[in-house]
Amino acid sequence: MMTAITAMAAMALVVQGGGGHEVLTAPGTVTRPVLSAAEARPFTPENYFRYSGLYAAPVADPWRPKPIATGRPDYLVGGPGLATVQEAVNAAYRDGGSARRWIGILPGTYTGTVLIPAGSPPLTIFGLGRPADVRLEFTVDATITPAAWGALVNADGRYAEGDPAWPMFQSCATKTSATAGLCATVVWAQSTDLQLKGLTITNTLLDTVDRGTHQALALRTDADRTQLENMRLISRQDTFLANANDVTSIARVSVRDSYIEGDTDFVFGRAATVFDGTHFHLVSSRKASGGVIFAPNTAPNYPYGFLVTHSRITADAGYQAAPTGYLGRGWDQGASATGYLPGVTPNGQLVIRDSAICAGYNEVTPWAPAATTARPFTARIDEGRDLNDVNYNRLWEVQGRS
Repeated sequence: MMTAITAMAAMALVVQGGGGHEVLTAPGTVTRPVLSAAEARPFTPENYFRYSGLYAAPVADPWRPKPIATGRPDYLVGGPGLATVQEAVNAAYRDGGSARRWIGILPGTYTGTVLIPAGSPPLTIFGLGRPADVRLEFTVDATITPAAWGALVNADGRYAEGDPAWPMFQSCATKTSATAGLCATVVWAQSTDLQLKGLTITNTLLDTVDRGTHQALALRTDADRTQLENMRLISRQDTFLANANDVTSIARVSVRDSYIEGDTDFVFGRAATVFDGTHFHLVSSRKASGGVIFAPNTAPNYPYGFLVTHSRITADAGYQAAPTGYLGRGWDQGASATGYLPGVTPNGQLVIRDSAICAGYNEVTPWAPAATTARPFTARIDEGRDLNDVNYNRLWEVQGRS
């Protein structure tokens, strides 16, 4: 799969619409800005992964994630021993230490949530088979109450007081908010140095609900140095949250050779995230128009949010017939009452480069108004523009490789 995606990505960002192939040129337009090769030069994986620590005082701490290695697992799920991934996570947490531990999962469907708490040793959780054959699934909708969420995800008693993940469970089950919100996820990880490989994670709510607001995460990651490789993440709204649980601190995420599907803001969050060789697919089965892929909520004064490189962006037949899809929008998180506050409200940052954008997307205005505030999209296209001007959006395409 990835050989084909890399070949399609080629050397330039290419728009594949009904009229053929178009190579975009800088500076673009106020509704579709394009970076020149010189402007794009800083936007490399090395720079997205260069810093850790606080946004206010980043520390040079280069992270160079290597391909995920797997071997004989320390814990085997699906065999005669451990029946659930949560049991394996709990065992690894209790065994402790700083050495990496491997959790292997045999082919099969594993129904239920997985909570991976902070303080776990470095974990590699991987499938022992094709990703499509090793499936972690659950049906959960963010519109339910926290109490209903607790009863739903713990119907089998997988979370008990004294378990490593009990504080995570309680943090959601006892929330005072009206809805479960971002707790509505199949896998939720707060551990540093987590690696996930060769798995399909699906929030099976899918098309059972209307086209309204039904957050239904497949995967949420909150910590630094998280790696995903050869993964399949499937839902509709908010499929993958690449998060930084501490809003003052940098978290870095690497996604390679993976597939992510959805219809609304299905790749979102504040982490500095690099997507390499990844296939993003917009579907119309629940929401027939106006779907959105990316919704970064990058800290306003930090230059690195999402980077998409050597990837493929597609849409299903419904969107190809009526190209109303959006590549993304800013997520003005926390500003529903105040409106967008320049320099205070998150200002999503994203660069798409060396990738193929296929039919199904609005070619004139591919960026939607911001989530939360409906702030209209606008970009600077003047000579010498400041790419981090907080008064404008920071969602960009690149004409070619620098």
